[in-house]
Amino acid sequence: MSYDATTFNVMIASPGDVASERAIVRDVVYEWNAVNSSTRRVVLLPVGWETHSSPEMGAPAQTILNQQVLDRCDLLVGVFWTRIGTPTERHLSGTVEEIEEHISAGKPAMLYFSSQPVVIDTVDMDQVNRLKAFKASCQSRSLYETYDSHGEFKDKFYRQLQLKVNEHRMFQVAGHSGDTAVIESRSPLPALSQEARVLLKEASQDRGGTILLARHMGGAVLQTNGKDLIASNERREIAKWEQALNELVSADLVVARGYKGEMFEITNVGYQVADMIAL
Repeated sequence: MSYDATTFNVMIASPGDVASERAIVRDVVYEWNAVNSSTRRVVLLPVGWETHSSPEMGAPAQTILNQQVLDRCDLLVGVFWTRIGTPTERHLSGTVEEIEEHISAGKPAMLYFSSQPVVIDTVDMDQVNRLKAFKASCQSRSLYETYDSHGEFKDKFYRQLQLKVNEHRMFQVAGHSGDTAVIESRSPLPALSQEARVLLKEASQDRGGTILLARHMGGAVLQTNGKDLIASNERREIAKWEQALNELVSADLVVARGYKGEMFEITNVGYQVADMIAL
């Protein structure tokens, strides 16, 4: 049944190293809508440069993005991990400029910093140091949140988004107060072993999204994305990866194809969960 609702645009601001978090923000916003929009008469629309901008000439890229995307947004969600982004004419990066401009306009912003572990050889230390400086500058003028896993980020953002919409005056539409209860997410990330996480991540990067399990007299092969994940033919090693595959099947993250049970394909939910996994 149709109903009238007020739409608020939610800007996702981040550098390029937190793609999984961007996907989580979108999923959480969509889940909020599914649970709350009909009763609250509020719809949240996730917005990002990759989906809401178009080519244009005549000004610096960040200025155009601000005009096309940022200026139309009501709430901003900023997320950082190891990068701060590319400098602009006025700020440390495009993401920082989006945050500062949004705050200057008197609009609410929710800021998150990841403390997930990272292999030091894979990061740009200049980016890390500039990010540390920005984070330090936020300590005296904001209340930000930290997280150490994608699951924790999803749980925190789901709860805190509800608090923001319930309490901030911008979201108080006619006939609705800010006393709505905060509820838990109904779609938590599944608990997976490290082997299952590796297998799902590799399968998501396979062009066909397929996993092949082939048993032979000497052992077994578990292949996806051009790799055989079973390192030896010892039964203990094989059992470990068979269990990982069973975990993914039980969670509906992959599905069996073919009558022999040797071929598996990643599901749409599997791709979404894989995007949230950082190895």
